[in-house]
Order: sequence, then C-alpha cells, then structure tokens
Amino acid sequence: MSARPSLGLLHPGPPRSAPSGAGRPFARLPLAAVGALLVSALVACAGRTAPPASGAGPAAGPGGERWDILIRGGTVVDGSGGARYRADVAIRGDRIVRVSPRALDPSRAARVVDATGRVVAPGFIDTHAHPTELLEVRGAESSVRQGVTTILGGLCGGSPWPIGAAYDSVDAGGAGLNVAYYVGHNTVREEVMGLDDRAPTADELSRMRAMVARGMGEGAWGFSTGLIYLPGAFAATDEVVALAEAAGDSGGLYVSHLRSEGEGLLQGVGELLEIARRARVPGVISHHKASGRNAWGLSIRSLALIDSARRAGVDVEMDQYPYTATSTGISVLVPTWALAGGDSAFAARLRVPALRDSIFRGTVASLDTGRGGRELRRVQFARVPWDTTLEGRTLEDWARRRGIEPTMENGARLVLEAVANGGAGAMFHVLDEADVERIMRHPFTAIGSDGSLARPGVGHPHPRSYGTFVRVLGRYVRERRVLTLEDAVRKMTWLPAERLGLDRRGRLAEGWYADVVVFDPATVADAATFERPHQYAAGVDHVIVNGRFAVDGGAGTGVLAGRALRHPAARR
Repeated sequence: MSARPSLGLLHPGPPRSAPSGAGRPFARLPLAAVGALLVSALVACAGRTAPPASGAGPAAGPGGERWDILIRGGTVVDGSGGARYRADVAIRGDRIVRVSPRALDPSRAARVVDATGRVVAPGFIDTHAHPTELLEVRGAESSVRQGVTTILGGLCGGSPWPIGAAYDSVDAGGAGLNVAYYVGHNTVREEVMGLDDRAPTADELSRMRAMVARGMGEGAWGFSTGLIYLPGAFAATDEVVALAEAAGDSGGLYVSHLRSEGEGLLQGVGELLEIARRARVPGVISHHKASGRNAWGLSIRSLALIDSARRAGVDVEMDQYPYTATSTGISVLVPTWALAGGDSAFAARLRVPALRDSIFRGTVASLDTGRGGRELRRVQFARVPWDTTLEGRTLEDWARRRGIEPTMENGARLVLEAVANGGAGAMFHVLDEADVERIMRHPFTAIGSDGSLARPGVGHPHPRSYGTFVRVLGRYVRERRVLTLEDAVRKMTWLPAERLGLDRRGRLAEGWYADVVVFDPATVADAATFERPHQYAAGVDHVIVNGRFAVDGGAGTGVLAGRALRHPAARR
C-alpha cells in the first residue's frame, strides 16, 4: 500500500409520516432478532397496560432466580419511541432478563442501582464516528461517558484495512464499547489506484469490488464514501454504484459524505439517491447539513427530496450531529484538483505561477462562499501538529499574529501555507441553527457524533467528541423541546440499530443485550464547548456495556467489556 500523504483530505479525522422502518419492519433483521423483538414488544405492552397495583409487594424472579444487577425505580424509555413507563430492570450476565412494572426483590441482586428520578434507556449507538485512536484510547471515555455503548467507524470513505484485523484487535485487547466498521471507498481506491485523478480500468474496478466484498466477508456493515476527500472525489457516480453493489450483495448499506453539502447540496443528495436506487442498496446520508451561508435553508428542499424518494421506494435515511460547526481537514478549502498526487504534487503546482494563482483564487472562493463563511473567525484550528499554539485559535487570530489584515485573500495565503506544512484539522462555524433543528425533527434522522475518541489535553477537538448525545437530551429535548425524550432516545438507539440490523441491541427489552444508560433528565447536558472542549458529559450516572459497568456513579471504570460486532455476512 502506498504511503498516505498528509493533506488532511484522506480522512476527515483532525417523515413524522410513518414510524421508523415503515414498509420494512423486519427486512434487515436476523431471525433471532425478529423473535426477540416480538417477545419484547409483548412484554413492553404488558408493562404499559398493567402497572403495579398500589401497595403491591416485590416480585421475585421465576424459580428464585438471581441477578447480577438490579436497576430499581427508574423510568424506562425503551428506544421504540413509545411512552415512558416505570419499571425495574434486572441483568444477568450480558443480558437483560427482567423488565418489570412491579418492583423486583432487591435481595436477589448482587448489585442494586437506585434509579429513582432517573431515565433508564438502551445504550446509545453512535452511528457515525471516527474511532481511529481506538488502539490508544481503548476505554473510549469521551464517548462512553455520554452513554454511548456502540460506535460505528470506517465512515466518510476512510476505514481500517483489513477490516478483519481491526475486529481482531478489539477481540484481543477489548474496548470500552462495542465497535463496528464500514469498508471505506477512499481506503480501497488508494490501495488500488493511489491518488490518481482518473477513472479506474476494468481490472482496477474488479479489484476494488473484490476488496469491498472481502471487507463485507470480514464483518463490515456496508460501504462508505467521502466524495469531497481524496481520492474518492475523483470517482464518477458509475464507479461508486459498482462498489456499492458489492456491499449490497452481502446485505450492507451505502453511507455517504455527499459530494457537496453547500450550494450543491441538492445535487449531492440526488447523487446518493441515484446510487442507492441503481445499486439496489439502502442509503444513508452522513451528517446531513447545509454548509455555508449560501446553502442556509436548503434543508427544506433536501428533506422534501428525501421524502419524495422514500415514497417512490428508495430506502434512504440520514444521521446528524447537533452543532452549528463542522470539522475536517483544512485542505477542504483548497480546490480538489490541486491535491491530486499527494504532497509533492501539490507543492510542485504551487511553484507554477499560473497554477498557484488558480489554486489561490479557488481557496479565496471557498473562504468567501463555502466553509469559510466569509469571516476568518469562523475557521478555528483543532489539531496543528506543526504549531500547537494555534490549536483553538482562529484563522483571524493567525492573521493578526502575522500582522496582516483578516481578508479573504490573506486567509487563503495562510490556508495554503497550512496545507504545505502538512495540513491541519479545523472547525468551520458555518451552519444555521434552523437547518440543524429542521433536520433533527425528521423521523429518519439518527444521531451520530462524527467525532473522534478524544483524549483530555490532546489537541482542541470539536466538542461533539465529548457532548453529542447529552447535548441532544439537554439542549434539544429539555431546553428547546425540538424532540420529545422518547423520540430522541429512539434516534440514538433503535433507529440506527434497525437500520443496521444489529442483533438484539438498541432496545431495552428482555432477552436483549445489557447495553444500558441511566441518566438524570433534569441535569443531563454537554459540558464541552468550542473554547474548552475537553469536558466530560454531565448527568450520566451509569453506563453498562454487555452487563458490566463502564461508567459507575458518573465516573469511568476502565472496564473493557465492548465487543467487535461483525455483520452477519461474516458468519455465513
């Protein structure tokens, strides 16, 4: 495999008209999950229609059964979107064995958790993340302490390779949460074609299809693209269709960071719909947004386009993070053609006056009409290996440090310097709150952080790495009332689990895996900010992963009870 250039573009790293799954309730679930779902639905319904009688005594387990953990007196929000209800939850081993509207006998449990005044919910599923640091941060506390118990990686076209080796590393060393991967287009294309800006030959396309099929066979959950990153940006739609078909043959999804999320948003959504339709594969729009002032309000039309496609039979959903800033490599501000071939090719182009002028003008345009937001203060550095003093500072701060005016032209010169130095991670404050809330309300929008596994004190990450899920619960449920608590939990649990076809995860039900979060609905909130991002979530008391405490009393335990979750195709 060729050495990876460091341009910062190879990896982004530093309707309510029907209920979820309408028309396809069990189409993607393993048979065992279908049976468990039916049983748990009956149990849940019984719980809601038969609350405990006043003064009823505690219920013993059948045959005097004993439990490892008993969560008493909490309010269950089970992930289905149905109404909350009071119940005790008993766990034995890695499974939930009782969800009882009657109080259970605490003497039968080795450990009792008093959940009075708390919500008891399924562990959250981060349906879109970049856990590239997992080998160094196996505890994944920045995610787990938000209530996340399962994380999906390999998104935006960048994945570990081989997929099987990444899963094996989780099996061997453990993780603080469950881990699943997609196979990434950029990873596959670079392996076969390097950073060439051209169409693949028939042989190269065949090799890439074989790699996608191998990734699925090793447990990937689908195929992801990042069509603004290298080298995926050089791929035509036909190429992506052919590779998405290879994932669909094994029951996988097609998940895409669109080719455009700005003024070309509708064209980007249209391309995803075409790929999903032609490849006959379910499609997911990654971190749906309208980026840049000229795109604000386009979510009205993009959501209408998605609804229209769904009515026409195209299976498409989306995910989102609850912030008005994006985060990716600063090279995203540079014209894609200028980056073909890697660092040395980019440097050579900058030495040619005509090419440098064209690159410069394209970068100015990006700052003025795209992710730059027309103000240099909207570009904030996240990770700058060659000058850590810039981390947390803005492009405007850098210009003033240099003693130059913060104009678009001077900003472009600094951007090109940053890319020539090896790139940098940055945050772009270019989203509109109205678009964020509009997309969030859509019933087929799941929640995904798009974040990394942050380490306290390392870099200046987007606060989503610490706060995505609790921010939804605190800001958008409790404060702004954009979502109900039940719907917010559904978007974090059952909606992505159903989309993927995860076996007995994403619901709080008897017989399902004991991935559970206990939080205080009155205080749950994000503490991480753009100024001080290294702050753990507030209001999350307990997080249980496969029956073991990953967070206990609000503190991380360091227990590595997470598992590698392979796609069912890997077991066939």
